[in-house]
Amino acid sequence: MTEIAEFSKALLTPVIAIVATSIAWQQWKTNQLKLELDLYDRRLKVYEEVRQILSIIVRDAKASYDDLLKFRRAVSEADFLFGPEIPAHVEEIYQRGVKLQYWSGQYCDYTQSKPDGYDHQEVCDGMHAELEWLSAQFEPAHQKFKKYLNVGKTQHFSQPRSFRSLDAAR
Repeated sequence: MTEIAEFSKALLTPVIAIVATSIAWQQWKTNQLKLELDLYDRRLKVYEEVRQILSIIVRDAKASYDDLLKFRRAVSEADFLFGPEIPAHVEEIYQRGVKLQYWSGQYCDYTQSKPDGYDHQEVCDGMHAELEWLSAQFEPAHQKFKKYLNVGKTQHFSQPRSFRSLDAAR
């Protein structure tokens, strides 16, 4: 009987260590999933902001400087959440929105007096080019963001550069 008690005592420490390790691993895995969910939510917010500014532009055929500044602030995290293609696309949307706003501000209809050097065709062509490009960005944005937001694939949680460098340092 004492042999069984001694044997049980000897096994107790390794069993406790195994259980503690299992609990720690489960907590680590839960924290990883939470990090992935938080990253997904932040990425989705950027995508929704892109769709919102494009919707405003398509609806109104322009975007106010206020709308564009709100957009820029709302997507400012893109550099840290995505690979380089998303921040570049977001910046191009912003820049083209600013150009559209510029051309819209220059536009004069037939009831308005025209400033010296006003070229109606140039203004209309500029507005048209920017509006056409911006209104065609729904699908390209969808395709670019899909890599990061596709819930059915594990690659949607691919880490941006800043997180990958931290993992490499470990």
